[in-house]
Amino acid sequence: MMFYLYKLSEGGGEWLKVFNVFQYISFRAVAAAMTAFLLSILFGHRVIRKLISLKVGQPIRTAEEVHRLFELHGKKAGTPTMGGVLLHGTLIASTLLWARPDNAAVWLAIFTILSCGALGFWDDYLKVSKKSSAGASERAKLLGQVAVAGVVAAFFLLNPDTDLQARALYVPFYKAPIIENLSWWTIGFFAVVIVGASNAVNLTDGLDGLAAGCTATSAFAYGVLSYAAGNLKVAQYLQIPYYPLAGELSVVCMALVGSSIGFLWFNAHPARVFMGDTGSLAIGGLLGVVAICCKQELLLVLVGGVFVIEATSVLIQRIVFKVTKRMKGEGRRVFRMAPIHHHFELQGWPENIVIVRFWILSFLFALLALATLKLR
Repeated sequence: MMFYLYKLSEGGGEWLKVFNVFQYISFRAVAAAMTAFLLSILFGHRVIRKLISLKVGQPIRTAEEVHRLFELHGKKAGTPTMGGVLLHGTLIASTLLWARPDNAAVWLAIFTILSCGALGFWDDYLKVSKKSSAGASERAKLLGQVAVAGVVAAFFLLNPDTDLQARALYVPFYKAPIIENLSWWTIGFFAVVIVGASNAVNLTDGLDGLAAGCTATSAFAYGVLSYAAGNLKVAQYLQIPYYPLAGELSVVCMALVGSSIGFLWFNAHPARVFMGDTGSLAIGGLLGVVAICCKQELLLVLVGGVFVIEATSVLIQRIVFKVTKRMKGEGRRVFRMAPIHHHFELQGWPENIVIVRFWILSFLFALLALATLKLR
């Protein structure tokens, strides 16, 4: 439908000028956000009722695993999970309605959502069916994420029009690439970006609305970055690399903003539904792919600052515990519990306070990332 309206705008004639607005990515990006949000509100109750009827309740860690955390979150047991299907559905529907279907990067984004979402759905299904917080093995999920990264790498490296783009490595604050040709290291680099982003968002999804709120700010930032990278005049003015395919991804990013806010309508504390790995793995994978498409991969560390902090806290906790256990026979912990949002909970912060403060940090990280566009 959108593509038909877009073509009408090119047809000429006075009476067709009303359709000119569909040529502007900025208009379609805003429309995509609004559409995704409205679809979420419209279908949210139905999806939640369906998930409840299927008895896909979220398994919570037992008191034997973490006594204090069970006291805080035990009441959430049974809240329907796999709510990521609502986020996926509204995101993809809005994207198909407002993004140009002749843009290959749009289809790469949709592929990432579906593949990472399917991987997360499988993990959630195992958790629900086994009634345990342990789902698919870390190795199995890692292999699935690497496979997605391999497809993304093939998309760029096997296309002469995007091959040079894929191999270059840019860093914030520098106009020219610091490495012009990563060669076959490009595949490994893409895997690190996609796997890292996917798992970081997944680790952040531990409190009501935390991941959804941080996703909205990160997606908005990459919506702006994608628009800038895909607009020749803007890219030249900001002295950033110009990649035509990237511009249309701003529509996808804004659709993700709308979907995240719409999902937050039901996921805000106290949550009526959780996104589960179904949603978080897909969100992280999508952000990673968008970062690759607009050549702002390393800036993802700043845009998704909260996600990085969450993932780093888990990494530090594991390393310190293993090292101290090997050296002293007893493992020690840096945080009371990881990811770090649980540490603050166990410190006495109410859940809603932790969530809002992390949202504020996410907003500030997004602003700082956008500020780097002029600091080059």
